[in-house]
Amino acid sequence: MRKIAMTAAGIAATVIGTGLALAPGAQAATTQTMSTTATCPSGAVCLQEPNGSILSKNIWYSYGAHNLSGVTGNKVLINSQTGGAGFAICKGYNGTNCYPVQRYPGAYASYDFTPINSIVLVK
Repeated sequence: MRKIAMTAAGIAATVIGTGLALAPGAQAATTQTMSTTATCPSGAVCLQEPNGSILSKNIWYSYGAHNLSGVTGNKVLINSQTGGAGFAICKGYNGTNCYPVQRYPGAYASYDFTPINSIVLVK
């Protein structure tokens, strides 16, 4: 277990160098909090609220850009896509000014979505 934690920390340190603090969690499609368990459906990318819930408007299945509306503060992205599909978070609307594509399945480290205006799902 200690080796897994150290490996996850190493991945997180590597990804932070890109300007994004995203690292895969230990659970592929389920993220748990003390009071709520939220599951991101297979084939989707989901944005989890701080209380552990996932709003239906924050579940995306189709490839391409998805503009965000009223999304601020720290959130957790969960990648439950299959076949190595990934996502990128973008500062601009319609998938512009994006960070590098992330392809790891599972929950990523909490990130401040205040400056983020879209998410792009990619094959």
